[in-house]
Amino acid sequence: MTPPKPPSRPDRVPLWRYARLFRADLLSAQPARLYRAWMAEFRTPFFRSFLVNQPDLVAEVLKKRPGDFPKSDRVAEGLRPILGNSVFLTNGATWQRQRRIIDPAFEGGRLRDTFGAMQAAALACADRLAPGEVEIEAEASHAAADVIFRTLFSIPIEHEMAAEVFAQFRAYQQAQPIVNLAALIPLPRWMPRFLPRRARIAGRRIRALITALTEARLAEIAAGTAPDDLATKIMTTRDPETGETFTAAEMVDQVAIFFLAGHETSASALGWTLYLLATHPEWQERLAGEIAAAGEIGFSDLSKLRLTRDVFRESLRLYPPVPMMVREAAQAERFRDRVVPKGSQIVLSPWHLHRHERIWEAPDVFDPARWQSENGRHGLREAYMPFSAGARVCTGAGFAMMEGVLLLAEILRRYRVEPVAGRMPEPVAHLTVRSRTGIWLRLEERSGPPLS
Repeated sequence: MTPPKPPSRPDRVPLWRYARLFRADLLSAQPARLYRAWMAEFRTPFFRSFLVNQPDLVAEVLKKRPGDFPKSDRVAEGLRPILGNSVFLTNGATWQRQRRIIDPAFEGGRLRDTFGAMQAAALACADRLAPGEVEIEAEASHAAADVIFRTLFSIPIEHEMAAEVFAQFRAYQQAQPIVNLAALIPLPRWMPRFLPRRARIAGRRIRALITALTEARLAEIAAGTAPDDLATKIMTTRDPETGETFTAAEMVDQVAIFFLAGHETSASALGWTLYLLATHPEWQERLAGEIAAAGEIGFSDLSKLRLTRDVFRESLRLYPPVPMMVREAAQAERFRDRVVPKGSQIVLSPWHLHRHERIWEAPDVFDPARWQSENGRHGLREAYMPFSAGARVCTGAGFAMMEGVLLLAEILRRYRVEPVAGRMPEPVAHLTVRSRTGIWLRLEERSGPPLS
C-alpha cells in the first residue's frame, strides 16, 4: 500500500482561506505542484516567502552561507514561551557560543556513555506494551520522554517530576497551534502575544519544573555528587573561547529544547515507522529476523542492524518529524533569476524535498531497499535532511538514530504489529508530523521465530 499523504490544496485560493488552512495544518495547506517545483514564491500583504527545493540552493542556504540566512523569528513566536533563548531559536554569536558548549556532549564517545540508559528505556517500553489494540503515538511519546530523562537527568519517566514535565508538554502541544498570528503578521516586539490560556499555563509549569530540575543538578555538581550524564556534562563544559559555562537560566532554556527536540521528534519517527512496518509485513519480518539474529544488543551490535537502520531512515524520509524550516534573507539575493528581497522568508521543506518527484524514484512508496540503489544514495547526498543540514544540523542526530533503531529493535523482538481496520492515520503538522487521530495498531506477541 502507498503510505498516507495529506491532500493538497488547489493552486490558487483566497488569502483568508490560505491563512485558515495554514493555521489548521501546514502540510495540506500547500499545493501539489510543490512536489515538482524547484522553487515557488508566495506573496501576502505582510511578507514574501520562497520555498526552495533545488538541491544546490538548499545547500547555499544551509551549508555554504548559513550566516546570510539566519533563523527566522517567525518560527520562534509559538515556541519562545517554553524555549526561551535556546540554541534552537538563536542566531549569530549567541548561537555559536551555545553550540561550542553543547556539541561535546553528543560526540561519538559520549553516545556510547548514553547507551545503557537508552537501552533501559527501550526495555521498559517493551515491558509496558501488551497484546491488543494500542494508540502507538502515545506509547512512542512515553518511550521517547523516558529516553530523554534517563540520559539527561538519570531519572526514569516514572519519576514524579519527569512524569509531570511530560504531561505538561503534551498539554502545550495540544493547546498551541504550530502557526500563530504573530508568525503570519509581523507584530512589534512590545505587542503582547496572545497564546491560548491552556498553553500559557502549561508553558509556565514546564519552565518551573525544568528550573527545579536544573537547580537541583547544579547543587549536586557543587557538592560533587552529580551523576555523569548529559545534564552534568553540559552544565560543566566551558566555552573553549571564553572559559564560561551556562548560567542556570541559560541551562533551563537548553534543557527545554533537549526535551522538546529529543522527545517530540523521536516519538513522531517511531510512531510512523511502526505503522509503516504494520502495513508492510514482509519488511517487518525481515527486520524481526535481523533483530533475532543479533541477540541481546550491545552498543557495538548496533552496526549489525543495517536493515533496521535503513527502515528507520526510510520512515524519516516519508515522515520527517520537522516538515519545514524557515530562514530569513539577511540581504537581497537572486535565486533562479528571480529577485529575493532582503527580509524574505526562505522555506526549506524536508517534507517536499524528501518526496520530490524529480529527485526520487517512486517518492511516495515505502522502500527501504532504495538506500542501496544509486538513486537512493544520490538522494541521501542531495535531498535528505530530517535533522537539517550544514552548521545548524541537529547536534543530537546520531543520538536520535541510535534511539530509533534500539526502540524499534526491542519492540519488534517481542511483538508483531498490524494495522487496525478503519483507522488509517492522517498526517498533520503540529510541533512535529503526527496523525490527526493517532496511530492505532494491533500488537501480537511473537511466540516463535520470525517468518522467513
